Amino acid sequence: MCGIVGIVGGTAATGSGSFTVRRMADRIRHRGPDGDGVWSDVEAGIALSQRRLAIIDLSSAGAQPMISHGGRYVIVFNGEIYNHGALRTYLDAEVGACSWHGHSDTEVFLTAIEVLGLKRALELSVGMFAFGLWDRRERTLILGRDRLGEKPLYYGRIGKTFAFASELKAFQPLPEWRPEIDRNALALLMRHNYIPAPYSIYQNIRKLRPGHFLVLSHPMHEPSVESYWNASDVAEQGRRQPFQGSPDEAVDAVEHHLRRALEGQMIADVPLGAFLSGGIDSSAVVAVMQSISPRPVRTFTIGFNEAGYNEADHAKQVARHLGTDHTELYVSERDALDVVPQLSSIYCEPFADSSQIPTFLVSKMARGDVTVTLSGDGGDELFSGYTRYALADAFWNKLSRIPIGLRRASAGLATLPSPGLYDNVAGGIMQLLPRRLRRERVGDKIHKAASVLSLRSADDVYRRLCSHWEPDEIVRNAIEPPTMLTGLEALPALPGNVERMMYIDMMSYLPDDILTKVDRAAMAVSLETRVPLLDHRLVSFALSLPLSILRAGGQTKWPLRQLLNRHVPKALVERPKMGFGVPIDAWLRGKLRDWAEALLDERRLREDGFFRPEAIRRAWSEHLCGQRNNQYLLWDVLMFQSWRETTQAGSAAAAA
Repeated sequence: MCGIVGIVGGTAATGSGSFTVRRMADRIRHRGPDGDGVWSDVEAGIALSQRRLAIIDLSSAGAQPMISHGGRYVIVFNGEIYNHGALRTYLDAEVGACSWHGHSDTEVFLTAIEVLGLKRALELSVGMFAFGLWDRRERTLILGRDRLGEKPLYYGRIGKTFAFASELKAFQPLPEWRPEIDRNALALLMRHNYIPAPYSIYQNIRKLRPGHFLVLSHPMHEPSVESYWNASDVAEQGRRQPFQGSPDEAVDAVEHHLRRALEGQMIADVPLGAFLSGGIDSSAVVAVMQSISPRPVRTFTIGFNEAGYNEADHAKQVARHLGTDHTELYVSERDALDVVPQLSSIYCEPFADSSQIPTFLVSKMARGDVTVTLSGDGGDELFSGYTRYALADAFWNKLSRIPIGLRRASAGLATLPSPGLYDNVAGGIMQLLPRRLRRERVGDKIHKAASVLSLRSADDVYRRLCSHWEPDEIVRNAIEPPTMLTGLEALPALPGNVERMMYIDMMSYLPDDILTKVDRAAMAVSLETRVPLLDHRLVSFALSLPLSILRAGGQTKWPLRQLLNRHVPKALVERPKMGFGVPIDAWLRGKLRDWAEALLDERRLREDGFFRPEAIRRAWSEHLCGQRNNQYLLWDVLMFQSWRETTQAGSAAAAA
């Protein structure tokens, strides 16, 4: 696990490339505190650097940038190739015994590229990664990212320099770095609480999408980008050839795939453990881990005193039953609140999933004892765990029975009067009703209800269900770019609406929210995280399971539940799903109120020029008086405002 950076052309060709990439890498030192390295070729105009978090082969033989045995390639690599042992054996058999310098997975991956070619090496590799690869013979740069997007990679042209990095903050030392906020990406942030790939908060800087690689032949030319693992093809293959066994056989297969994934992911030359929330996914991962491990697995949980946010007791019971070496830490409200000012530096672009706070706290706690942790992320997206899938499907089934012409006509009639006119009429009526039945902003509610009538598909319903703000209500001068929900690419032919929602989440919400949250929070404290449920072989199998098995008996994640029941008594884990969150709603009315008020000041919002203040101020007023819980809407704006304040201060300090 590391932080990687690189530049081609421009600055790299001036002789200062080595100095620049070292400064870039130093900005992400938290991703690799164990060492650094630089490689450059001024004539070719290329410089690469890496910050190392040593996990496999702690010796200098695992240091980077690393040159291939034949000398053609130079790589900077972030992540882990879990099957590097088997791949090494295969390479020895394929080309004869290789002259290995050490036992690092990076050396094996690089050798596979040199011997087998990039695409074949990627096909054979099981892991999570992002890398920059320089082909010295062809003078081309290749960037790659793992299949599901566990590791980040940003890239773009800054002046005459093409640059890439694990985090945006690494671009700041580039002499021509003049970041401009992308208002269209800001619109996506307001809708989703994250910015989906391929976009970033800055103009001209992009995220490489999961399962893709990029080839740059000249720093001033547009790079070509193509996929090496197509999730759409995998999903369609799963539906063309669905799993034919019994439900119990499906559970056997899930356990087999998970056990195989864990056998690779539990290999490390440093202490290793797992997050344990007490929920289905993390408990299933830990249960199978413990069945493999000859010693108690280290498990970690944080607890909160607020009952609605605390799962520590459940986790403790699961840990006790499995016999893990369990550590729990109850954090105070003050502990959690102290994280808030750090968020804008932990996350290199604005990010507004408030569970980022407990994720950082549990990562910080675990780092005191281990260097690697495994998590249960991915279970909801792969095994149909979210209740919103069924809700959206049921709503669309009812709405679609009404002819679209009638729905549109009704919506048109309903929106003829302005919201203000509705409010004026309703104002008189409300005075005649008991206080408990009175409503405000009746006009807005009627107009929003009318907009739902015009939705044309289940995808539209799901997008509306998953939306926070409608961006055109608050973001100035923005055009919302296409995403997985709005035509970024053709969706696979799947049998039903629920399967389509699961696929969309797997390709957007999972990498751009869940995995981003975990990567940045953990790497801020130099902790590697691994996600065994996202082993691509397990993912392919999950995509072949019919909904009748995924939701057997009306239960979400039925195969994972049944697997867990083999290891843990059902009574310990069967309970209503609880999000991994903190009481942001109460904090915004209490101890965070002054902080929020300063960031949401109407004059400030207006002068900054990014937002229309009216809707934001209305949401803030409603929240303060308890009329509505608008915490998630407000958190989106607050995280952007706080991030912008921090980055402006950082830029001013750098300029000074």
